[in-house]
This record gives sequence, C-alpha cells and structure tokens, in this order.
Amino acid sequence: MPPTLASVVRNSSLHLTVLAGADHLERPVRWVHTSELDDPAPFLEGGELLLTTGIKLGKAAAKLQAYVHRLADAGVVGLGLGVGLSHTEVPQALVDAAAQRGLPLLRVPEATPFIAISKAVSAALAAEQYEAVTTSFEAQEELTRAALGKDGTTAVVRRLAARLGGWAALYDGSGALSAVAPDWAARRAGRLAAEVDRLRRRPAPSSAALQGRAPGIDTADEDYVVVQSLGADRRARGFLAVGTEDRITPTERYVLNAAVALLTLTLERSRELRQAEERMGAALLGMVLAGEAVTARQVAAGLFGGLPEGTVRVLVGGLGPNGDPEALNELGDRAEQAGSRVGERLLVSREDGPHGPRLTVLAPDGGSAHRACLGAAEEHEGIALGVSAPCTVEEAGTAFAQAERALAVALRGGRRSVDHEEVGAGSLLPLLGEEAVTAFAEGLLRPLREHDRTARGDLVASLRAWLSRHGQWDAAAADLGVHRHTLRYRMKRVEELLGRSLDDTDVRMELWLALRAGED
Repeated sequence: MPPTLASVVRNSSLHLTVLAGADHLERPVRWVHTSELDDPAPFLEGGELLLTTGIKLGKAAAKLQAYVHRLADAGVVGLGLGVGLSHTEVPQALVDAAAQRGLPLLRVPEATPFIAISKAVSAALAAEQYEAVTTSFEAQEELTRAALGKDGTTAVVRRLAARLGGWAALYDGSGALSAVAPDWAARRAGRLAAEVDRLRRRPAPSSAALQGRAPGIDTADEDYVVVQSLGADRRARGFLAVGTEDRITPTERYVLNAAVALLTLTLERSRELRQAEERMGAALLGMVLAGEAVTARQVAAGLFGGLPEGTVRVLVGGLGPNGDPEALNELGDRAEQAGSRVGERLLVSREDGPHGPRLTVLAPDGGSAHRACLGAAEEHEGIALGVSAPCTVEEAGTAFAQAERALAVALRGGRRSVDHEEVGAGSLLPLLGEEAVTAFAEGLLRPLREHDRTARGDLVASLRAWLSRHGQWDAAAADLGVHRHTLRYRMKRVEELLGRSLDDTDVRMELWLALRAGED
C-alpha cells in the first residue's frame, strides 16, 4: 500500500502536528510537492501532500479560505505549512478553512526541512514499489508452477484465489463454468453467466469491472468482480472472473495479469492440440461419409476411444447472406464442448465448399452435442442447420445427403434449422428457389391470365379444378358450377393458348406446380 498521511505524521523524526482534518489521515500520498504560488492547482495531478511557507498567502481570512478551496478541489490530500519564516504560527483562519473542507493541515516546525518530508515519502513509495515487484514475481513463479503441474488450469485458479484473498472462476469458450476456487464460490460464479455471455459476443481481449455487488448475489455478499476474456486472437477461448472484498490494488492487478497470461498460453497450447484432433476427426468423418465405417472404427479406437455408438444424426451448418463464419465456428465449438462435458463421442468437420463454409457434425441422436447445435443455430442470425433422420454410423453417407437437402430448405426459407422429416413430409416447393418458382409460374400461366382479363371464361380456375380432380370432367365441372361441355371447351382453349397437350403427364405436373406457386 502507498504511504498515508497517518504514516507520515507517525514519523517521529519529522515532528509534524495535525491541526485539522485528523479524520482523513488515511488518504494515500502519491507525491510531495512544494509551492509558494497562491494558486498551484494548475500544476497538480491530485494525491499530493503540498508544502508551503505561505509567503504569498498573507493573513486575510477570505484569501486563506479561497486558497484551501483551490487545493481541495485539485485533489490535494494534505497541506503542510512551515512556520518560522512567513508565519510564526499557522493562521487560525487557515485552520478553520481546512477543517471546513476536511483537508488535513499539518504544522511543519522550522527545524524540519521540506526535503526531509519529501525523502520520507519517496522512501515509502520506493518500498511500496519494491514490495509490489517482489510480490508480483513470487506470485508469477507460484502461478507458473501451478500451470505446469498436474492440475494445470484448475491449480492456477486455486492459487490466484488464494493470492487475491477472494475467489476465482474459469469458464470455457462457450461460457460454461469449468473451474472455481474456493468451492463455496461456485454459486457466485454461476450467477455471472449473463456477463460472461456478453463478453463472449465481443472480440477478445475484453473485460468488465463490476464495481459493487456482483449481479444476483445477496446483499450480504458484496464483491468487486472483474471478468476477463482469454485468447491470443480476437476469438475468446475462455473467461476468467475474480471477486474480492475490496477493489483490486495495483499489485493484485499484476498478479491477475500474470494469471491471465498463463491461462491464455495454456488454452492456446490446448487449442493447438485440439486443432490436431479436429483434423483427425474431420478425416475420420470423411471416411465414415464415404462408406468406410469399418476402417474408421479401427482407426478411431486408438485415437478417440471409438466412434459414436447407437443412433446418430448428421448435422450440416451453412451461412446465409449475412452469416458470420465465426458464428458457424462457434456452433461447432459448442457442440464439442457440450459433448466433452458428458463424455459423448462425436466427429466434427469444418471446410470451405463450393457453397461457402460448411460445418458437419456426426453426433448421438438427442444428445448434448445435438441439442447444443440446435440451440446455437437459434441464437445466431445468418446461419442455418440441416439435420438428417436418425441413423447408424454405417448409414451416415445417406444421412449426410439428407442433412444437406434440409440445409438447402433452411437457407432458402430463412429458417434457423430444418429436420429431414420436415422435408420428406412437406411440399416440393420449398426445395426450389422462390424467385425461380415465381418466374416459372408467371411465364407459364401468362397467356391464360391475359385471356381471363379480356375474354369470357375463367381458364385459370378451370384448369386448377380440372387438375385437382385428376382430369375427371363431371367432378371438376360440378366444383366450378358449369356444364362438363363448357369445361371441355375451356380446356381445349387452354391447350391452344399454351401450345401444349394436357394429355402429357409432364405438362400437367408443370401446370400444377405453377398454380401452387401462384397460391403461395
């Protein structure tokens, strides 16, 4: 801690006497400044103990009071008046003004040179800096040993909490709590989920200082909380939160920064290992999708403990017009993190294809990774997810094609996720581009609509009724409320205007598709 006015006054060699502001002696002294100006405020930064002989102050009460106000407004922590030169004693008006503003006023005897006070404070400041450097170095050594030990990041969190005399918590890239110390702080750390999630959406590095009570914590448990993202690039790999009873001191800030650096290095080192594992996983997934599940099982047995067991699904993610590739990467990260927390086996592949970035996940049906993918897709605008039907690993190739078709429907329909069952049970129209269908329908039906605007007989409605009744004249005529000979005449007119025969199955299909597109 920096020296305070109280510690300066307690220095018996200085013979200082407190005349006013005795209740404010715990203020830290950042520097000692000597000035004989009647307005030294422009040359002050705040936190100084100002020393003066008062040669320009005079004895007028108004002038002395104005002088004290200027010093207090400038952030001076104390005023020392040297007696024996300009003033034989400290003027009572100066004492009264200092007491009014709560500014500590010290009487400096003639035998005490100002340089002696400056040296005493300088020595205390140097001692504080030395202690800070020593403490920081010791803490860095301790944290480094912890990081290199068996427990790794958990040990760093535990040592950091002990050093700060508070609590510390580590979160993974998805914002899930992965380590906390002491154990009783788990509840407090868990209530920071919203703040961690806010930082997760900002480029790293980023931090937040919650001065006062941590969100959601009981009034009796007031903490000063700092949350810091961890990562060597703009993408956060994790988050560190610390809570202390008082604001973090500069020395504690050094300790916290050392922990942030060590945890970042550990996470980046782990990231390199994960990247190698991801490349192997992507290669295995490629083998599975290519129908080489038997070989993939043999390889995976020694590297990943095997492939996913039981019923699985293939999920394929892609980007919409305004999609962010980082959001797609996060979708994969959250699937992996969710799976690892419960011991699920899954395979993930990230690649750039002809239609842009693609994410492919092979995960247990209904498991944590499956649910995490769906949840991430709902949270991020601009990305979409196609989900296959449940299958075995051996059927993953077919499931991949299903997931890609479902993704195409999701992207064209502006939806966050589409399940294969929806595609199989729904209409053909969503599989086609909306603009293409509209243009096709307008072009094909234009002659009929132009006829209906200028001539008698509703050819479009008649064609729709006839096709819906599969060419049954009596049923279609009854639906329209006309004679079947009238309907036959209208259908002949349709053939003439379109230049196509309604006996052709392909023509009927195209006309029905155009009519349905017009309805949508």
